[in-house]
Amino acid sequence: MTDQPRPALFDARRCTLGEGPLWHPGRGQLFWFDIITRKLMTLEDGAARDWDFPGPVSAAGWLGRDSLLIASDTALLRFDLNSGTSEDILPLEAENPITRSNDGRADPWGGFWIGTMGKALEPEAGAIYRYFRGELRRIYGKITIPNAICFSPDGSWLYFTDTPKQQIWRQALRDADGWPAAREPELFLDLRAEGLNPDGAVADSEGGLWNAQWGASRVARYLPDGRFDRAVPFAASQISCPAFGGAGLATLFVTSATEGLAEGAEAAAGQTFAADAGIRGQAEHQVIL
Repeated sequence: MTDQPRPALFDARRCTLGEGPLWHPGRGQLFWFDIITRKLMTLEDGAARDWDFPGPVSAAGWLGRDSLLIASDTALLRFDLNSGTSEDILPLEAENPITRSNDGRADPWGGFWIGTMGKALEPEAGAIYRYFRGELRRIYGKITIPNAICFSPDGSWLYFTDTPKQQIWRQALRDADGWPAAREPELFLDLRAEGLNPDGAVADSEGGLWNAQWGASRVARYLPDGRFDRAVPFAASQISCPAFGGAGLATLFVTSATEGLAEGAEAAAGQTFAADAGIRGQAEHQVIL
Protein backbone atom coordinates (compact mmCIF):
# COMPACT_ATOMS: atom_id res chain seq x y z
CA MET A 1 0.00 0.00 0.00
CA THR A 2 1.23 3.51 -0.77
CA ASP A 3 1.69 6.34 1.69
CA GLN A 4 -0.89 6.71 4.46
CA PRO A 5 -1.33 9.74 6.74
CA ARG A 6 0.82 9.42 9.83
CA PRO A 7 -0.99 8.41 13.03
CA ALA A 8 -2.35 11.32 15.04
CA LEU A 9 -2.41 11.83 18.78
CA PHE A 10 -5.88 10.98 20.10
CA ASP A 11 -5.32 11.49 23.83
CA ALA A 12 -2.18 12.92 25.45
CA ARG A 13 -2.64 11.33 28.88
CA ARG A 14 0.23 8.92 29.50
CA CYS A 15 -0.86 5.44 30.59
CA THR A 16 1.50 3.25 32.55
CA LEU A 17 -0.08 0.30 30.74
CA GLY A 18 -2.74 1.38 28.26
CA GLU A 19 -4.92 -1.53 27.16
CA GLY A 20 -8.32 -2.75 26.04
CA PRO A 21 -9.55 -0.01 23.67
CA LEU A 22 -13.26 -0.43 22.88
CA TRP A 23 -15.29 1.64 20.41
CA HIS A 24 -18.85 1.65 21.73
CA PRO A 25 -21.03 1.56 18.59
CA GLY A 26 -24.11 2.92 20.36
CA ARG A 27 -22.30 5.93 21.79
CA GLY A 28 -19.69 6.57 19.09
CA GLN A 29 -17.12 6.77 21.86
CA LEU A 30 -13.77 5.15 22.64
CA PHE A 31 -13.05 3.66 26.05
CA TRP A 32 -9.72 2.23 27.19
CA PHE A 33 -7.87 1.30 30.38
CA ASP A 34 -4.71 2.05 32.27
CA ILE A 35 -4.31 -1.29 34.02
CA ILE A 36 -1.64 -0.25 36.50
CA THR A 37 -3.38 2.93 37.71
CA ARG A 38 -6.74 1.08 37.77
CA LYS A 39 -8.60 3.48 35.49
CA LEU A 40 -11.22 3.35 32.75
CA MET A 41 -10.58 6.28 30.40
CA THR A 42 -12.43 8.10 27.63
CA LEU A 43 -12.91 11.41 25.85
CA GLU A 44 -16.44 12.77 26.22
CA ASP A 45 -17.42 15.80 24.15
CA GLY A 46 -13.71 16.45 23.70
CA ALA A 47 -12.97 16.44 27.44
CA ALA A 48 -10.86 13.85 29.24
CA ARG A 49 -12.76 11.66 31.69
CA ASP A 50 -11.82 8.65 33.78
CA TRP A 51 -13.16 6.38 36.51
CA ASP A 52 -11.14 4.76 39.31
CA PHE A 53 -11.48 1.12 40.39
CA PRO A 54 -10.28 -0.65 43.54
CA GLY A 55 -8.17 -3.12 41.53
CA PRO A 56 -6.69 -3.51 38.05
CA VAL A 57 -9.17 -3.40 35.14
CA SER A 58 -8.17 -4.30 31.61
CA ALA A 59 -10.88 -5.11 29.05
CA ALA A 60 -14.55 -4.46 28.31
CA GLY A 61 -17.52 -5.28 26.15
CA TRP A 62 -20.68 -3.22 25.78
CA LEU A 63 -23.95 -4.37 27.36
CA GLY A 64 -26.15 -1.40 26.46
CA ARG A 65 -25.80 2.25 25.63
CA ASP A 66 -24.89 3.17 29.18
CA SER A 67 -23.32 0.00 30.56
CA LEU A 68 -20.18 -2.06 30.05
CA LEU A 69 -19.02 -5.50 31.07
CA ILE A 70 -15.56 -4.94 32.59
CA ALA A 71 -12.93 -7.50 33.57
CA SER A 72 -11.11 -6.77 36.82
CA ASP A 73 -8.53 -8.75 38.75
CA THR A 74 -11.26 -10.64 40.64
CA ALA A 75 -14.53 -10.45 38.69
CA LEU A 76 -16.55 -9.62 35.63
CA LEU A 77 -18.42 -6.42 36.47
CA ARG A 78 -21.46 -4.59 35.12
CA PHE A 79 -20.43 -0.92 35.06
CA ASP A 80 -22.90 1.96 34.77
CA LEU A 81 -21.41 4.87 32.83
CA ASN A 82 -23.95 7.35 34.19
CA SER A 83 -23.62 6.62 37.90
CA GLY A 84 -20.05 5.29 37.86
CA THR A 85 -21.10 2.30 39.94
CA SER A 86 -20.41 -1.36 39.33
CA GLU A 87 -21.76 -4.72 40.46
CA ASP A 88 -20.16 -8.16 40.24
CA ILE A 89 -21.59 -10.51 37.62
CA LEU A 90 -19.40 -13.43 38.66
CA PRO A 91 -15.91 -14.05 40.06
CA LEU A 92 -12.82 -14.31 37.86
CA GLU A 93 -9.96 -16.10 39.65
CA ALA A 94 -11.01 -14.24 42.79
CA GLU A 95 -9.36 -16.94 44.89
CA ASN A 96 -5.97 -16.39 43.23
CA PRO A 97 -4.26 -13.22 44.51
CA ILE A 98 -1.32 -13.41 42.08
CA THR A 99 -3.37 -12.98 38.87
CA ARG A 100 -5.29 -10.22 37.11
CA SER A 101 -7.22 -9.94 33.88
CA ASN A 102 -5.56 -8.81 30.66
CA ASP A 103 -6.80 -8.92 27.06
CA GLY A 104 -10.45 -9.63 26.17
CA ARG A 105 -13.18 -9.12 23.57
CA ALA A 106 -16.82 -9.97 22.86
CA ASP A 107 -17.63 -12.61 20.25
CA PRO A 108 -20.41 -12.68 17.59
CA TRP A 109 -22.70 -14.83 19.80
CA GLY A 110 -22.72 -12.35 22.68
CA GLY A 111 -20.03 -14.16 24.65
CA PHE A 112 -16.98 -12.53 26.19
CA TRP A 113 -13.46 -13.99 26.10
CA ILE A 114 -10.97 -12.88 28.74
CA GLY A 115 -7.39 -13.81 29.60
CA THR A 116 -5.70 -13.77 33.00
CA MET A 117 -2.01 -13.54 33.88
CA GLY A 118 0.35 -13.22 36.83
CA LYS A 119 0.69 -9.69 38.17
CA ALA A 120 4.46 -10.23 38.28
CA LEU A 121 4.52 -12.13 34.95
CA GLU A 122 4.67 -15.50 36.70
CA PRO A 123 5.18 -18.13 33.97
CA GLU A 124 2.01 -20.01 32.96
CA ALA A 125 0.01 -18.52 35.85
CA GLY A 126 -2.88 -17.40 33.63
CA ALA A 127 -5.64 -18.80 31.48
CA ILE A 128 -8.16 -17.86 28.79
CA TYR A 129 -11.88 -18.08 29.60
CA ARG A 130 -15.16 -17.61 27.79
CA TYR A 131 -18.21 -16.12 29.50
CA PHE A 132 -21.45 -17.10 27.75
CA ARG A 133 -24.95 -16.47 29.10
CA GLY A 134 -24.13 -16.96 32.74
CA GLU A 135 -21.36 -19.54 32.41
CA LEU A 136 -17.63 -18.85 32.73
CA ARG A 137 -15.64 -21.73 31.24
CA ARG A 138 -11.85 -22.09 31.25
CA ILE A 139 -10.70 -22.82 27.68
CA TYR A 140 -6.88 -22.74 27.84
CA GLY A 141 -4.54 -22.98 30.83
CA LYS A 142 -0.84 -22.38 31.48
CA ILE A 143 -0.87 -18.98 29.75
CA THR A 144 1.75 -16.39 30.69
CA ILE A 145 0.51 -13.23 28.89
CA PRO A 146 -2.80 -13.71 27.02
CA ASN A 147 -3.33 -11.32 24.13
CA ALA A 148 -4.63 -10.90 20.55
CA ILE A 149 -8.15 -12.16 21.41
CA CYS A 150 -10.32 -11.34 18.39
CA PHE A 151 -12.58 -12.97 15.81
CA SER A 152 -12.73 -13.36 12.04
CA PRO A 153 -15.66 -11.45 10.49
CA ASP A 154 -17.55 -14.65 9.66
CA GLY A 155 -17.13 -15.91 13.24
CA SER A 156 -15.35 -19.07 12.18
CA TRP A 157 -12.06 -18.30 13.99
CA LEU A 158 -10.88 -17.12 17.38
CA TYR A 159 -7.35 -15.69 17.41
CA PHE A 160 -5.16 -15.55 20.51
CA THR A 161 -1.55 -15.52 21.66
CA ASP A 162 0.65 -16.10 24.67
CA THR A 163 2.98 -13.16 24.02
CA PRO A 164 6.30 -14.66 25.25
CA LYS A 165 5.89 -17.57 22.81
CA GLN A 166 5.85 -15.09 19.88
CA GLN A 167 3.18 -17.06 18.04
CA ILE A 168 -0.48 -16.40 17.25
CA TRP A 169 -2.92 -19.31 17.08
CA ARG A 170 -6.42 -19.62 15.75
CA GLN A 171 -9.21 -21.83 17.03
CA ALA A 172 -12.18 -22.98 14.96
CA LEU A 173 -15.51 -22.10 16.59
CA ARG A 174 -18.86 -23.87 16.37
CA ASP A 175 -21.44 -22.09 14.24
CA ALA A 176 -24.30 -22.71 16.65
CA ASP A 177 -22.94 -21.20 19.85
CA GLY A 178 -19.33 -20.04 19.43
CA TRP A 179 -17.73 -22.63 21.69
CA PRO A 180 -14.46 -24.11 20.38
CA ALA A 181 -14.84 -26.84 17.78
CA ALA A 182 -13.46 -30.29 18.59
CA ARG A 183 -10.12 -29.83 16.86
CA GLU A 184 -7.11 -28.25 18.54
CA PRO A 185 -5.90 -24.67 17.85
CA GLU A 186 -3.64 -24.29 14.82
CA LEU A 187 -0.66 -22.01 14.33
CA PHE A 188 -1.52 -18.85 12.40
CA LEU A 189 1.64 -16.75 12.74
CA ASP A 190 5.13 -17.58 13.95
CA LEU A 191 6.98 -14.35 14.74
CA ARG A 192 9.99 -15.87 16.50
CA ALA A 193 12.39 -15.46 13.58
CA GLU A 194 11.59 -11.73 13.44
CA GLY A 195 11.85 -11.31 17.20
CA LEU A 196 8.36 -9.77 17.37
CA ASN A 197 6.17 -9.83 20.48
CA PRO A 198 2.46 -10.10 19.59
CA ASP A 199 0.22 -8.05 21.88
CA GLY A 200 -3.43 -7.06 21.36
CA ALA A 201 -5.11 -7.60 17.99
CA VAL A 202 -8.32 -6.92 16.11
CA ALA A 203 -9.70 -8.28 12.81
CA ASP A 204 -11.07 -6.00 10.09
CA SER A 205 -14.11 -6.54 7.86
CA GLU A 206 -11.97 -8.23 5.19
CA GLY A 207 -10.52 -10.74 7.64
CA GLY A 208 -7.15 -9.04 8.04
CA LEU A 209 -5.58 -9.33 11.49
CA TRP A 210 -4.08 -6.13 12.93
CA ASN A 211 -1.56 -7.00 15.64
CA ALA A 212 0.11 -4.56 18.03
CA GLN A 213 3.73 -5.62 18.44
CA TRP A 214 5.19 -4.68 21.81
CA GLY A 215 8.60 -3.08 21.53
CA ALA A 216 8.42 -2.69 17.75
CA SER A 217 6.58 0.69 17.52
CA ARG A 218 3.98 -0.71 15.14
CA VAL A 219 0.70 -2.43 14.38
CA ALA A 220 1.08 -4.99 11.59
CA ARG A 221 -1.70 -6.31 9.34
CA TYR A 222 -1.70 -9.94 8.21
CA LEU A 223 -3.95 -11.41 5.54
CA PRO A 224 -6.33 -14.30 6.38
CA ASP A 225 -3.74 -16.77 5.08
CA GLY A 226 -1.08 -15.36 7.43
CA ARG A 227 0.91 -13.35 4.88
CA PHE A 228 2.24 -9.97 6.02
CA ASP A 229 0.41 -7.08 4.37
CA ARG A 230 1.59 -3.81 5.92
CA ALA A 231 2.62 -2.11 9.15
CA VAL A 232 1.55 1.22 10.64
CA PRO A 233 4.41 2.88 12.62
CA PHE A 234 3.82 4.75 15.87
CA ALA A 235 5.91 7.17 17.93
CA ALA A 236 5.79 4.92 21.00
CA SER A 237 7.68 1.62 21.12
CA GLN A 238 5.35 -0.24 23.50
CA ILE A 239 2.19 -0.41 21.39
CA SER A 240 -0.32 -2.59 23.23
CA CYS A 241 -3.72 -2.94 21.54
CA PRO A 242 -5.71 -1.68 18.52
CA ALA A 243 -9.46 -1.12 18.02
CA PHE A 244 -11.52 0.06 15.05
CA GLY A 245 -13.91 2.97 15.44
CA GLY A 246 -14.80 6.42 14.21
CA ALA A 247 -16.72 7.27 11.04
CA GLY A 248 -17.22 4.15 8.95
CA LEU A 249 -15.12 2.17 11.47
CA ALA A 250 -12.08 3.19 9.41
CA THR A 251 -9.98 4.64 12.24
CA LEU A 252 -7.50 2.43 14.06
CA PHE A 253 -7.20 3.53 17.69
CA VAL A 254 -4.10 2.27 19.48
CA THR A 255 -3.02 2.26 23.13
CA SER A 256 0.56 2.26 24.44
CA ALA A 257 2.54 2.08 27.69
CA THR A 258 5.33 3.68 29.68
CA GLU A 259 5.85 0.60 31.87
CA GLY A 260 9.51 -0.39 32.13
CA LEU A 261 10.82 2.67 30.27
CA ALA A 262 13.20 5.18 31.80
CA GLU A 263 11.61 8.49 32.76
CA GLY A 264 11.48 10.72 29.67
CA ALA A 265 12.86 8.04 27.36
CA GLU A 266 9.95 8.42 24.92
CA ALA A 267 7.83 11.55 24.75
CA ALA A 268 4.87 9.72 23.23
CA ALA A 269 4.97 6.59 25.40
CA GLY A 270 1.68 5.78 27.10
CA GLN A 271 -0.41 8.01 24.85
CA THR A 272 -3.35 6.88 22.72
CA PHE A 273 -3.25 7.29 18.95
CA ALA A 274 -5.56 7.29 15.92
CA ALA A 275 -4.58 6.20 12.41
CA ASP A 276 -6.42 6.00 9.10
CA ALA A 277 -6.59 2.25 8.48
CA GLY A 278 -7.79 2.50 4.89
CA ILE A 279 -10.01 -0.52 5.61
CA ARG A 280 -13.27 -0.79 7.50
CA GLY A 281 -13.20 -2.63 10.79
CA GLN A 282 -15.92 -4.66 12.47
CA ALA A 283 -18.38 -3.21 14.95
CA GLU A 284 -17.75 -4.56 18.44
CA HIS A 285 -20.29 -7.21 19.40
CA GLN A 286 -22.74 -6.72 22.24
CA VAL A 287 -22.29 -8.92 25.31
CA ILE A 288 -25.42 -10.81 26.40
CA LEU A 289 -25.53 -11.59 30.11
